[in-house]
Amino acid sequence: MRKLTLLVLAFPFVLVAEEAANAASGPLASEREQLIQEIAAAHGLSQPQIEAVRAVFASSPFLGTGNPAVSRHPVTREMCLETLGERPPAFSDPTFRRLCGEPFMAPLYDPSTETIEEARACIDQLEYPGIPCAYPVVWVRASEAAQLCEAMGKRLCDAHEWEGACAGALEPPDYRFELAAGAPSSEAVARMRSAHNRAESARKSWSYGAEPRRGICAAASVKSDGCDGGNWKACGSNTYPSGYFGKCRSPLGVYDLHGNAAEHMSLPLAADQMASRGSETLGVTEMKGSWFIFDHYQAHEDWCRWRAPFWHGSRVRDPKSHHNYHLGFRCCKTIRPGAGE
Repeated sequence: MRKLTLLVLAFPFVLVAEEAANAASGPLASEREQLIQEIAAAHGLSQPQIEAVRAVFASSPFLGTGNPAVSRHPVTREMCLETLGERPPAFSDPTFRRLCGEPFMAPLYDPSTETIEEARACIDQLEYPGIPCAYPVVWVRASEAAQLCEAMGKRLCDAHEWEGACAGALEPPDYRFELAAGAPSSEAVARMRSAHNRAESARKSWSYGAEPRRGICAAASVKSDGCDGGNWKACGSNTYPSGYFGKCRSPLGVYDLHGNAAEHMSLPLAADQMASRGSETLGVTEMKGSWFIFDHYQAHEDWCRWRAPFWHGSRVRDPKSHHNYHLGFRCCKTIRPGAGE
């Protein structure tokens, strides 16, 4: 019987349908169900929310914390929990909890002009699943990331919200929509990105300080032997537990914005695509943050307000939007009307 094949977006190899069907069985299936139960307990999800989260996981043969057969995490969850136990509580700020309405989120605001009580939105302090010492969920498409955020009563962040969380100040959005008008997505992103990066390059910063440093964030892992760029069978998601690096923390209390998984965000190409203004349409994909090998070589820029090229770009809601072994996400949540204005 001839095997059917499934073309994986933007990569030159194919995965056999039989292998894809088997990917979500066995150890991965067990790991995913355990993870869903942890998410439900940590975030206090209702039964309908749990089922919505479960449905998104069930729709993908790869979604999880990586292929258990090849992933080799440098630090175990037990080691992370022991380390966090030796520090002051990092994720229990009562003001954060009160303003955001749930655990493990941080308010977004500009300390130079606003108080924390005037925060417009909140962002996950940790990469999804947003649990201290959990490994980031990867192999997630932007469309799936948006669905998972929504299942939990949140939304995918706009690019400027992630940038503000990293730089320590949520500033008014600076999307140059006039440069995108009438242009194809790739050209629109290139125009907007160029203008934005030129304007922001004079004030480069990293979540942990004014200069890039090694050994601060989850960036000292290695690729799996034989990993060719995006092969489920060969590329382990060799990430660290979220929050393990206590100094990899922004002034607003957000962790792992450098290192560990890269993160899906939404880049609006028009005002009516801004999630922070209530849009459900969303924009195009933007990959934020860096990944877990930056201490060995710098694959690309990773300062806080830097915007990437249109890598594997698509609309966020595209069901074939990009996924990979080092690509995850985090969510935002609007808490004050007029956020993003």
